[in-house]
Amino acid sequence: MGKSIFYHAACPVCISAEQDILSLINPSNIEVVNFAESKSRIEEAEKVGVKSVPALVMPNGNVLHINFGASMADVKG
Repeated sequence: MGKSIFYHAACPVCISAEQDILSLINPSNIEVVNFAESKSRIEEAEKVGVKSVPALVMPNGNVLHINFGASMADVKG
């Protein structure tokens, strides 16, 4: 099984969700992508179906949008 990917934009909602997700999923099974540090990964997230952050992309490709923090339009600025 591949890793899940947790995308976020470093806002308070996203940081809180990141902490909760990492308490539920073994950190070795998840990649955390912070768009404030990795803007180049925004297009990748959009291609897999991320519409807002925070979002968790499961290994099977399902996208779980968690507690709305920001739309992708807001992330792109």
